[in-house]
Amino acid sequence: MSIEIENITKKFSTFNALSNVSLTIPSGELVALLGPSGCGKTTLLRIIAGLEYADSGRILFNGEDTTKSHVRERKVGFVFQHYALFRHMTVFDNVAFGLTVRPKETRPTKQQISEKVMNLLHLVQMENMANRYPAQLSGGQRQRIALARALAVEPQVLLLDEPFGALDAQVRAELRRWLRKLHDEIHVTSVFVTHDQEEALEVADRIVVMNKGKIEQAGTPDQVYESPASAFVLSFLGNVNLFHGRISQGQGQLGGLKVDSNGYAGADDTPAVAYVRSHDIEIDRVWRDETSIKAEIRHILKLGPAVRVSLSIDGSGDFIDAELTRDVFQSLALRHGESVFVRPRQVRVFVDDYQI
Repeated sequence: MSIEIENITKKFSTFNALSNVSLTIPSGELVALLGPSGCGKTTLLRIIAGLEYADSGRILFNGEDTTKSHVRERKVGFVFQHYALFRHMTVFDNVAFGLTVRPKETRPTKQQISEKVMNLLHLVQMENMANRYPAQLSGGQRQRIALARALAVEPQVLLLDEPFGALDAQVRAELRRWLRKLHDEIHVTSVFVTHDQEEALEVADRIVVMNKGKIEQAGTPDQVYESPASAFVLSFLGNVNLFHGRISQGQGQLGGLKVDSNGYAGADDTPAVAYVRSHDIEIDRVWRDETSIKAEIRHILKLGPAVRVSLSIDGSGDFIDAELTRDVFQSLALRHGESVFVRPRQVRVFVDDYQI
């Protein structure tokens, strides 16, 4: 089931939640709507579901206009962040609910419902929990049951709103891998909302980065990470260091960085910002070339397999972060307070949010 979103606009009073948003989601794809709080991603998801209506624009499923269709007619499965399970019902009854409330003429028999529910519980690895109640389950188990319940009605489209947001980090990581594996088995067109960059990069076939009610960029995880279309996309996907300065006649001096900016012919004493991801900062004890910048180590933070080193740039007072592997950190034997040289790789320069 493909989804076409055409020129969707939505206002809440004077707030522009969505501004002329257009997007095509191919059948069977798992798409992440990624962005900060208030960017419009949940509003867009609810409009796709029929839980909200757009002020203008259209939603098409497989080419059929469903813009005015009721949520029941769209045949979507919706998984909420906080599960929304019926506490007085067992796991089995929660999953079966959407089937048991169908009109009599389309309702499966009790035997058919039982078989379908047990098959779904097996799919989400919860078949031994059928007689338990939600209060007897962990957060991760409840979310799996919520997903099984959404799948029970055989949705054309599966929509998930921050599905793992209420869970702790370890459970989130486990469920991300599980959801990716599940999607590869069932291939239902799925859209999930998240503000977690790692989650989107790990799970999605395609990422739609949103900001202020608009789409900044849509592409594969590699495309949006390696070739960001804007400064916002670059800064939102991963930890970045900013070097402020100016560009004039094809040359730039940005916070200690000297850059060649011939790609922006119109730059003439123009303010610009250079962006470098923290893992693209090399640290050395000797000056290598004109790309080396003198700095002082101010703080060292060990984060499991990685080490984050904070440094102050000599003469400017600016601070940057470098992320090293444990092996590199140990081989360098870096110490707090010592002077070193940093060399940025993969420098991206933006003028007024346009890359040069």
